[in-house]
Amino acid sequence: MKTVNEVSKLTGVSIRTLQYYDQIGLLKPAEYTESGYRLYDDAALEKLQQILLFKELEFPLKDIKEIINRSDFDKTKALEQQIGLLELKKEHIENLLNLCKYLKSRGVRRLDFTAFDSSKLDEYSKKAKEQWGQTPEYKEFSEKSKNWTKEYESGLMADFSRIFEEFGPMISKDPASAEVQAQVKKIQDFITKNMYKCTDEILYGLGKMYAGGGEFTENIDKMGGKGTAEFVYQAIKVYCGK
Repeated sequence: MKTVNEVSKLTGVSIRTLQYYDQIGLLKPAEYTESGYRLYDDAALEKLQQILLFKELEFPLKDIKEIINRSDFDKTKALEQQIGLLELKKEHIENLLNLCKYLKSRGVRRLDFTAFDSSKLDEYSKKAKEQWGQTPEYKEFSEKSKNWTKEYESGLMADFSRIFEEFGPMISKDPASAEVQAQVKKIQDFITKNMYKCTDEILYGLGKMYAGGGEFTENIDKMGGKGTAEFVYQAIKVYCGK
């Protein structure tokens, strides 16, 4: 048997946290001393290990309690699932490292993973589907992206992000100037080459989305500086004759 203090030293879990787990019925000690001190046996420690693994995978405590207290809880199966999830987390971290190295080699001035993580492409795909549904453009995007590796995807999005970053120093210029309009064409050409045929109509719709607030606006402003998303939109309006 181990005392709560010993368990805390062994696992790194604070005494307060262990007490809280007891209070909510997540992890009960094997027994209590006459003085009310908590004592933990190997079974309790094994259960704590499962709790910590699920917690590491960002499961809410409420869900962890429900999972590990089920009568049909299969420890081996749970461990296999945890291994699978941890492998995915490992892959995600490796992708971020690859992206960081890629950006460094390209001489990018700022490194901001929030602008380039893989979920952004998922969000891009979602927004595209919402805007165009099952149009030829969306089908083309799905076809082109279905075999992308995470490394290729990260590199592609880094290249796309550089286009927006290059808008930053242009913000003081006239959106209708030749230099800015050439930069807008880079967006259209990049999307057409790598994702789907980007018509002027689609480009204009994207421009509104870029400046419409939320993640797209925030990320573009991180790439080129505050106000970049709105500037890009104004430049796109000119480009599309709106």
